[in-house]
Formats: sequence, C-alpha cells, structure tokens
Amino acid sequence: MDRVFVCSCFGVTEEQVKKHAEAGACTPRQIASACKAGTDCGGCVRRIQALLGRGACPRRELADRGEPALARLATAAELPDAA
Repeated sequence: MDRVFVCSCFGVTEEQVKKHAEAGACTPRQIASACKAGTDCGGCVRRIQALLGRGACPRRELADRGEPALARLATAAELPDAA
C-alpha cells in the first residue's frame, strides 16, 4: 500500500490522521495534539480539515448523550504503523 503523506514535516500519513479521527480527534488542533501534524509550517492544515470533513464528531455525540467526551487521544506512538 502506498503511503500518502499529509504532513511532510513530521511524516504523518492520511491513514494516521484517519486513525486519530476514529479515536476521537475532531479538529486539526486535536490532530496536532495527537501527532504534531500541522504544527510546523502549517501547509497541511487544510488537507487535515478536508480529511476530517464535516462529519459526525464522536466527542460531540458523547457530550450530547451526557457521557464523558474528553477521552485521551492516542499518540502517534500508540497507533499501529500504517505500513
């Protein structure tokens, strides 16, 4: 499988961004907290926004149900390599 890099500054792939989103990251800032993507030159922020889309946010859905919405996001080291 070819790796498509979103953030060349930190070597973050589309697959990694998608996994962070599945783990609960809903915004580029939350993606940045999880893997640093978007924190250096900023050139990838729009691509991250596009990957996140305007879809449902698991954290928002949890908050709407009255459940804890601030579960800890997985760091890049905790995610399996998208090889």
